[in-house]
Amino acid sequence: MTIYWQNKTDTKRMAERLAAIVEPGDIICLDGDLGVGKTTFTRYFAQALGITAKIKSPTFTIVREYEEGKLPLYHMDAYRLEETGGDDLGIEEYLEGNGVSIIEWPAFIEEELGENYLWIAIKRVDETTRSLTLTPHGQRATTLRDQLLEGKNA
Repeated sequence: MTIYWQNKTDTKRMAERLAAIVEPGDIICLDGDLGVGKTTFTRYFAQALGITAKIKSPTFTIVREYEEGKLPLYHMDAYRLEETGGDDLGIEEYLEGNGVSIIEWPAFIEEELGENYLWIAIKRVDETTRSLTLTPHGQRATTLRDQLLEGKNA
């Protein structure tokens, strides 16, 4: 299922819709080239959860934890794990924890993701437009995708 963001307003709207339906243990994977809007989406998502802290890319820290808000948010950037994976970092504790995980560059830890995650592949169409392909893995992710797209033109 592919949808389009025409601008940051569309990005914010989708992040807010997703934040309204997530539950503890949900995993959202944001896959796409540098600069396509993965961290921007995460900022809007965090705001919708009620998180007021500044959201920045966890490229060097791998994981940033935000405990305030409706649910804890575990924002991960797996880019630096390309060679090593996430086995020895305790990532499964976040993925199975009491919050929601958003993972940028998830392909580098795909083996650790388990059976339930929503994969969102973001591609640049032009300067402002992005295409998003939503691929659910598992029943919970399918439910998330369906609720997210309810009433949305795809």
